[in-house]
Amino acid sequence: MQLGSFSISLAVKDLAASKSFYTSLGFEVFHGDEEHNWLIMKNGDAVIGLFQGMFESNILTFNPGWDHNAQALDSFTDVRDIQKHLKEQGIALVSEADESSSGPASCITMDPDGNTILIDQHV
Repeated sequence: MQLGSFSISLAVKDLAASKSFYTSLGFEVFHGDEEHNWLIMKNGDAVIGLFQGMFESNILTFNPGWDHNAQALDSFTDVRDIQKHLKEQGIALVSEADESSSGPASCITMDPDGNTILIDQHV
């Protein structure tokens, strides 16, 4: 099972201050919309999302179907198959993808320490 491209989505208090800080660490803006309070930044293969006012805590994010440059992969494990596997393992889901659908969908679970894990398929 492949979870896809990994990033961490950070709930930031001040987008401009966070952008400046991560730029100092060598990250560059890859995608986003500052007017809508979010940016995706990269440093090599490391990807972070900066999100102001969108959620309360940081989120571990996996994107099935994407490589680290947000390019579609020819072959990948669909989010619904990942979701089925999680359920078979007895892992509780906070939200689920519609198993009768295809294409973009997501599911959310929490790790034992309460960290949110988003599996967010865009293709």
